[in-house]
Amino acid sequence: MRPDNTLCLCIAGTDTDAGKTVVTAALARAAMAAGLRTLVIKPVQTGSVPDAQNKPQAPDLAVCREAAPGADTRALFLFAAACSPHLAARIEDRPLAARELAEEVTRTVREWIAPGPCRNLVLLEGAGGLLTPISESETLGDLFALLNWPVLLVAANRLGAVNHALLSLEALRSRDLACPGFIMAEGQEARSELERTIRRDNPLIIAGLGKKPCLAELPYMPGLNAPCSSERQTAWDQAARSLAPVLEALEWRGGAPIQPDNFDNADLLRFDREHLWHPYTSALRPLRVWEATGSHGSRIRLRDGRELIDGMASWWCAIHGYRHPALMRALQTQAETLPHVMFGGLTHAPAVRLGQRLLDMVPATLEHVFFADSGSVAVEAALKMALQYWQATGDTRRTRILTVRGGYHGDTLGAMSVCDPENGMHALFSGILPRQIFAPRPECRFDAPYDPASERAFAEVLAAHADSVAAVILEPIVQGAGGMWFYHPDFLRAVHGLCKQHGCLLILDEIATGFGRTGRLFACEHAEVEPDILCLGKGLSGGVLTLAATLATREVAEGISRDGGVFMHGPTFMANPLACAVAEASLELIAGGTWQADVARLETGLRQGLAPCARQPDVADVRVLGAIGVVEMRRAVNMERLQSFFVDQGVWIRPFGKLIYLMPPYVATDDDIAALCTAVYRALDQGMWR
Repeated sequence: MRPDNTLCLCIAGTDTDAGKTVVTAALARAAMAAGLRTLVIKPVQTGSVPDAQNKPQAPDLAVCREAAPGADTRALFLFAAACSPHLAARIEDRPLAARELAEEVTRTVREWIAPGPCRNLVLLEGAGGLLTPISESETLGDLFALLNWPVLLVAANRLGAVNHALLSLEALRSRDLACPGFIMAEGQEARSELERTIRRDNPLIIAGLGKKPCLAELPYMPGLNAPCSSERQTAWDQAARSLAPVLEALEWRGGAPIQPDNFDNADLLRFDREHLWHPYTSALRPLRVWEATGSHGSRIRLRDGRELIDGMASWWCAIHGYRHPALMRALQTQAETLPHVMFGGLTHAPAVRLGQRLLDMVPATLEHVFFADSGSVAVEAALKMALQYWQATGDTRRTRILTVRGGYHGDTLGAMSVCDPENGMHALFSGILPRQIFAPRPECRFDAPYDPASERAFAEVLAAHADSVAAVILEPIVQGAGGMWFYHPDFLRAVHGLCKQHGCLLILDEIATGFGRTGRLFACEHAEVEPDILCLGKGLSGGVLTLAATLATREVAEGISRDGGVFMHGPTFMANPLACAVAEASLELIAGGTWQADVARLETGLRQGLAPCARQPDVADVRVLGAIGVVEMRRAVNMERLQSFFVDQGVWIRPFGKLIYLMPPYVATDDDIAALCTAVYRALDQGMWR
């Protein structure tokens, strides 16, 4: 048995020269820098070389000793011939057996482990790929299966990487071996733009098809082979920084994360309960919270070591899952040059590139981008744009906003004024908010034949107030936090036509629905309409940093700006370079990724998984659209009890009101979706929602 303060990890390559020795050495250096006591084991070393005393030495471990001088290194079986372990052993008439190797590894680790509070990390570097033979009847994978340690896969980022990586992942699954993810390593410099394109695509397609996260990418580092020792040490520092996030993604057997602790768990939760005010909760009687210590892919790791399948994508924003290597790399790279600078009077490349990419994705009539620092602020900016537009054009009668009931647009004052005035979460403030105009909620379901009754009701309200309406604001197709209601695209199409007829602006709030959530890149594409003003947020930065944007047509921008007019808004952290750089990487993943196939797959899984819930007597409705699944109860749920039940089930689902809903990251696997849906059904079947 290993003590709880020890993590043992196998490192396997997809094939020979995949880069596993460099990865092992860089991880050892990163571990030492993090204060971890580190052991690197090479169970079989072929191509060993004699030292000055003619004793065989392991060249792979020499690399580790240079990279991580404080780490312990052990080579168990060394052979002179530089070939497959089974052949090298046969040449020297010293046959190998998986069980013998496993017992020797276990004995070595048991003798090396230090008791006490220190953390022990054991890295076992394999030889070749998982199916490299160690005898005539056994492979390296058989050794790993006997050890039953998690296996970190290292894939050479080159032509053929996808095939080799997917085959290796299948080999791990066939042996029921845990794999936290893979690392892409570049062994040489790309020689053409095509090769660079292939290398950018490889980790994305492997993660999508292999259903395992790319934990890090190790770029080509010529400095590792430099003749000067100081240059090599600088390169090792860079390699260790690139792989440091991998350590944070690994699960310790005892549940302890690799990070310093300023509080023990009890003190932390006590301080939180007494002093930190969480959203939509009482400061004096707060709801229970759980301490999160890490995340990766579709998982949130808790302090006690449990990992929860995330069904919320952290309030719908972590669309690529957690700690996606492309987003982490963009964040780290930008942090080294320009973390922040005011956007008043200055500009920077991340904002410009992000603006260019946004305009390439959104409806063509939108030409101007205003960056905000949250979704609510993006809505505030949109409302002010509409009002200021009419002030600038001289039509001072248009001072009100028309929307439909059941909507939600944010928590700031202007945004609250267009949320549902009676049943929404902001009814408390109705007496002090600007008086807006509300039409009935569109009752025409997305998945039913269109009923024009909602359209007629809306038309009547707009006609009655047409002279005073500056703009109509809607959440296209999906009303989010106001009730998770999916309405028919024909209603949105009709509203667009009515706005044109009466000369008012149309604002579409795609903060929750944008970037693929409904199965289209933007929900307004279901109705083939183009707004005058568009609000984006949440998935814009992939859930890494807070960022939003309000986009407007040239007509709106020119109207506000005529006669020297300026738009009166300017958040301090507007166009933050870190957020813009991460958002650009997020949009690049969307543009070149598999989100459409993933969302379609999630939709199928949610439909199948939630369908049995409809048979429960307390369920009013079950509906699914894209990567959104909703179970609506006949009365409000007991959120605190229900959430505790979900955590015990190994999932993270946060219901509200009468709704138990799922909006998982797009990288969630079919097994993830099945587990989330099963947890929802069990909660209903066992009455845990009451």
